[in-house]
Amino acid sequence: MQHHLSIDIETYSDQDIGSVGVFKYVDTSAFEILLFAYSYDFGDVKVVDLAQGETIPEQVVKDLYNPDVIKHAYNAAFEITCLNRAGRYTPADQWRCTMIHGMYLGYPAGLARLGKVLGLPEDKQKMSVGKSLISYFCKPCKPTRTNGGRTRNKPYGDPDKWELFKVYNRMDVVTEMEDYKRLQSFPVPQEVQDDWVIDYYINARGIQVDRALVAGALKINEANREELLTRSKALTGLPNPGSRAQLLPWLKEHGADLPDLTKETVKEALKTATGDIREVLDIQSRLAKSSVSKYEALDRATCMDGRIRGTLQYYGAGRTGRWSGRLVQVQNLPHDVPMAIDTARTLVKRGSLEELRLLYGKVSDTLSQLIRSAFIAKPDSVFVVADFSAIEARVLAWLAGEEWRQKVFKDNGDIYCASASAMFKVPVVKHGINGHLRQKGKIAELALGYGGGTNALITMGALKMGLTEDELPGIVHKWREANPNIKAYWYKVEQAAMDAMAKAEAQDIGHGMCFAREANLQYGYDYLTVRLPSGRKLYYPQPMTGPNRFGGEEIRYKTWMGTRWIYNGTYSGKLVENITQAVARDCLATAIRRLAQQGYKPLMHIHDEVVLEVPKAKLHDDELDRVVALMCAPIDWAPGLLLNADGFVSPYYKKD
Repeated sequence: MQHHLSIDIETYSDQDIGSVGVFKYVDTSAFEILLFAYSYDFGDVKVVDLAQGETIPEQVVKDLYNPDVIKHAYNAAFEITCLNRAGRYTPADQWRCTMIHGMYLGYPAGLARLGKVLGLPEDKQKMSVGKSLISYFCKPCKPTRTNGGRTRNKPYGDPDKWELFKVYNRMDVVTEMEDYKRLQSFPVPQEVQDDWVIDYYINARGIQVDRALVAGALKINEANREELLTRSKALTGLPNPGSRAQLLPWLKEHGADLPDLTKETVKEALKTATGDIREVLDIQSRLAKSSVSKYEALDRATCMDGRIRGTLQYYGAGRTGRWSGRLVQVQNLPHDVPMAIDTARTLVKRGSLEELRLLYGKVSDTLSQLIRSAFIAKPDSVFVVADFSAIEARVLAWLAGEEWRQKVFKDNGDIYCASASAMFKVPVVKHGINGHLRQKGKIAELALGYGGGTNALITMGALKMGLTEDELPGIVHKWREANPNIKAYWYKVEQAAMDAMAKAEAQDIGHGMCFAREANLQYGYDYLTVRLPSGRKLYYPQPMTGPNRFGGEEIRYKTWMGTRWIYNGTYSGKLVENITQAVARDCLATAIRRLAQQGYKPLMHIHDEVVLEVPKAKLHDDELDRVVALMCAPIDWAPGLLLNADGFVSPYYKKD
């Protein structure tokens, strides 16, 4: 007979979990579990005070690795990692994560937030006092004369507060169980659960960091910053020209009235700036290189064995279920690659600022371009990196039945050239006949697939590419004319969603997909759902219809914005974008699952790219071809979807 074991723990570490992640958080001799709260089969909750000598019952310890006992927790990855670190072995595949369950149904992350939006009774919600209690007992404290110079608060220091902390620990289990009770009518599909388990082990496996490169980059960056600030001080006379509050007034006084110092604003101002203003703005742009901060994150979050772990957040994008980045934000790494990358890496490892500047010019740019190569394979292994090509465009063409695009993909053609050719009714060849039109095809492809117009082209950088504003409406018209099935698909999807809202029946949109209205009448939960080809669903909580800003009707659903649970509107193109990106995500999940089943060790994945670590002793000459074949093999739930991938083999990660 299957049983359920709900768990919440409170822990201590001298590491800040928010900046280093859970794996570095437990990777210290200071780590310990303070409290262990548990409940069998959603019954009464018991709290084990480990900090004061109590022990976890032997049966509970056995059940932590008993496959007949399903373990539950909110953000279960934390409990799994902490318990394993403490010697209480428990496999991830026996756990169910209530946080992921909530995110799957379109709810926000955070136990307190989830309880709030689910409308839990006050006595079942997370206690608001928790943050101060965690700060007091779970983190180091500053030694003072008043506290006797201690660096940590123990239970005996404030028994009343400790008893309240035990109540808080107990209530977290109560809240998690109440959340689960309200979510279980809409279960997480088995494949989504399986992918979460794979994701846990990818995060736990981690990826090796080139510590010499990181140390050299930080040393060079510090010296370079000092030089840049010194030069900027000399030009402006300001005590701190890196300060927005000081620099903006100076720029205004000297004829450059900027609203802010964002990357785009400074980049735009540099186009016309001259003299000292230009140099000051150029220095500002180099000082503001956010990618350099990734070296600091790598240095901070790398575990003692030299690997960084926990860089991916499963189901981080609530509307589509795609992954998001954590710690170093691997989903947002620079694309540029320096020339002679091995030479650049050697100079940075040596901390050679002058040589780096002499050979590469702007130091900040070069450091930014090298951040990918800070991820390295173990000495006895290499990376095999494979990336789906144009997967969103392929999925959209397949969903909408745009046959000419499908033929381009089947023939491995250049979609930008083919799009321009279809738009302008002439042959277009890259670097060949009518090659100048390829750029227009490219910007149209990037901006217009989800119902965008001239503003979408501008946002995607059309004007910066040399196109004029007068050209843009024509490009929109020509692209839509060349893609009638995609255009029709936007409205087909929107109409199906509207019909699902109005009728008590599912609305088919092809490829096994449908919109439906689903509800839990007991708690008043209501969803507009989209069943995807994979069987996974997208959820839009508490949907309703209402007027949009153009005078028509739109679908609205509840979503978490900042600090509030509010209504957000959607439309035809956005619905198609959600579906397309969700299907592309499922293709990636299928590829990762296949690779794992074949014994490969995925370390991370970035958008549509998978990074594997393969021992040199097991590396075949055609290893990349094998990986690509696994990724691009036909998918049973997507007959006719044409996938393609390419990649490289390297001792370090890079942009191919």
